[in-house]
Amino acid sequence: MNYLVLMRHGQSEWNKQNLFTGFKDVDLTEEGIAEAHKAGSALKESGIKFDQVFTSTLKRAIETTEIALKDADQADMIDTMIKHDDLRERNYGDLVGLNKADTAKKYGDEQVHIWRRSYDVPPPGGESLEMVVEDRVRPYYEAHIKPLLQEGKNVLLGAHGNTNRAMLIILGERTKENINEAEIPTGVPLVFEMDGDKILKSYYLK
Repeated sequence: MNYLVLMRHGQSEWNKQNLFTGFKDVDLTEEGIAEAHKAGSALKESGIKFDQVFTSTLKRAIETTEIALKDADQADMIDTMIKHDDLRERNYGDLVGLNKADTAKKYGDEQVHIWRRSYDVPPPGGESLEMVVEDRVRPYYEAHIKPLLQEGKNVLLGAHGNTNRAMLIILGERTKENINEAEIPTGVPLVFEMDGDKILKSYYLK
């Protein structure tokens, strides 16, 4: 049995302020740093040893992953960690930097809900979740992550809420019809017990 672990970054400054973040490179809050430490402790307790670690090129994901690896006694994996733009958060386009509640007041709750949670409708100037899946995350997974799983390797992906939503679709855990129901908590590892690239079971490490 091998493992695939998906981990969203800890709370960021813009998460705390309820702002659309997307590609904007923002720092973790103190709470976000604490979440990363907690994730590392949970990974250490799980006993999972990683063969390869992937993350996005955004510092909130990189910092979370590095903290977690250190606390999991796997700091040696940091030097070989692979960072790639394809694993970044969804691009929210013209909404980046706007307060989510204020945006809902301006455009209406229904429109903002469609931009945030529909599968195939992008916000103005941004990406839909479908675009994240098909243009970025699926091709990257198929080329770089899936082959490692097929070899029986243990893989950690430290990224973002929508990167992980994309992965749930790619892995067959969710569909475009029910992906909206998937809430991805910050800084909590989601473990998939695998037989190669086939999922046996999944659970969060609390």
